[in-house]
Amino acid sequence: MPLDDREQRILEEIERQFYAEDPELAETVRTARLASRSSARVRLAGFGFIAGLALMVGFFTRTTWVALVGFGIMVASAVVLSSAVRVRRNVASSSPDSMAGRMRRRWRGR
Repeated sequence: MPLDDREQRILEEIERQFYAEDPELAETVRTARLASRSSARVRLAGFGFIAGLALMVGFFTRTTWVALVGFGIMVASAVVLSSAVRVRRNVASSSPDSMAGRMRRRWRGR
């Protein structure tokens, strides 16, 4: 259920006060959990992609089904990697200090 205009303004005012009172804590809260979880997912997806590539290349001529498993691991890793990158991009653009955040505030102010 989306917020109405009054609730949205109240929420934005609370966010501004939070950033004004303790910007260091606000930044830590905004980025800590999601960024660390996202970094771990990116590393795991990269390792999975490399392992899948090694399986595919190593067993392609000898055992085709193992090469297909490697390809499947590569595809799954690429999906996880793209979702982690998308989450990071959304977090960065939702920051009140980002260019997208400033543009969003200007648009709402019209």
